[in-house]
Amino acid sequence: MLMVREREFYIRLVTLAVPLALQSIITFSVGLADNIMVGQLGALALSGVFVANQIQILLHMFVIGLVSALLILGSQFWGKREADKVTTIIGIAFKFGVGSGVVITLVTLLWPAGVLRVFTDELDALAEARSYLVIIRWSYLCFCVTQILVGAMRCVERVRIGMNLSIMTLVVNVSLNWVLIFGNLGAPALGVRGAAIATLTARILETVVMVVYVRFVDTRLRMRFRDMLQSERMLLLRFFRYGLPVIGGSLFWGINLAAQGAIVGRLGATALASVSIANIVSQIMAVVVYGTAGATGIIIGQAVGAGQVDRVRAYAKTLQVLFVGIGLLSGAGLMLVRQNIGLVYSLDAQTMAMTRGFLLVLSITIVGTAYQMSCLTGIVRAGGATHFVLVNDLIWILGFVLPSAAIATFVFDAAPIVVFALLKSDQILKCSVAAYTVNRFRWIKNLTLDPAEKVPPPATGRYRRSAG
Repeated sequence: MLMVREREFYIRLVTLAVPLALQSIITFSVGLADNIMVGQLGALALSGVFVANQIQILLHMFVIGLVSALLILGSQFWGKREADKVTTIIGIAFKFGVGSGVVITLVTLLWPAGVLRVFTDELDALAEARSYLVIIRWSYLCFCVTQILVGAMRCVERVRIGMNLSIMTLVVNVSLNWVLIFGNLGAPALGVRGAAIATLTARILETVVMVVYVRFVDTRLRMRFRDMLQSERMLLLRFFRYGLPVIGGSLFWGINLAAQGAIVGRLGATALASVSIANIVSQIMAVVVYGTAGATGIIIGQAVGAGQVDRVRAYAKTLQVLFVGIGLLSGAGLMLVRQNIGLVYSLDAQTMAMTRGFLLVLSITIVGTAYQMSCLTGIVRAGGATHFVLVNDLIWILGFVLPSAAIATFVFDAAPIVVFALLKSDQILKCSVAAYTVNRFRWIKNLTLDPAEKVPPPATGRYRRSAG
């Protein structure tokens, strides 16, 4: 049977996906608000912020890798209701997250100019980027702490706190942007520096709220600060064994995005501004994709941890159909936005034309993203095959995407839209791999079992109610 006839599955999927999608749309709306407001300062200011944010992307992807590893192991242990082990895994991820935030902050303090030059050689854009970086770098540590704690709550299906946190961030960031970028309410007009101060303030508030929530409000894990410091050798080894491929894959994806940013940076300030707009708009249109993939990871992870193999297989088949449908709807929505982008942004004719071209590419590739990304990270990786996504990404990115885009840029001097299409081509190409891998079901691996334990028997009956 292709579609699961289990009402509780769909209710649970929607219950988890909606807050995650809303959190994504609010989070990306913060970026969109920054993008629109900074864009009113001109394409040069927009280019500078885009360049400076490439450093944030690297940190972001590493932390997302930590959170993904945390979710894979934490969700499976929560499926067995082993809260103490979930807490220990959170502590392991927390220490690595804080360490990464400290390292990136130090790098940007010691070599700010050198780091920025990796992404562009436009001197005017570099000046704007440095003005933004000297402030925004103080937000990196706060970002790491917040994201790890939000991920910890997702393990135990506390997903609304992330959405509420994003609402607060949106209000604070947009309000301060309006005041500080343009000099309203008697404040000085600080331009890109005002945007950085607004984001930094929002990040600090996020961290404070999240720490208070985890310590005093959450009733499932009841974590204390000392829990973040504890460790257990076997769980640490398990985190490295199954988590490193996930973290490595996410970090590699961050390096890939940085490399893509460096290639685009050689196409000129207009291309930088256009990519900045197209990326943030497409991210907002893909929020249902991200929400569904996140919810899928939680559901699949808990079912695998609980040993419900028959249910996992049935869920995987149904979810693939949903992924394709969501991708087609997201692509249609992005095409509609593309036609009306001039209602949101005031851009010169060249930047507007290039932005619309990039959005056309993304309206096609988003269909592939909805299927392959959700299958590979939401099903395959959450189901226990943590190495596969890393290997697959390495092959496609290093074997085709980056070499083809670099050759098109530096050898053939290809048009920016051709380069951009090559940089996004893997989103379509990986679909065949995703379809083949998911439907072989060799990815089902219970990571909560100790080496001495045998694989648990399949669940009895057609379906057995989830322990969640």
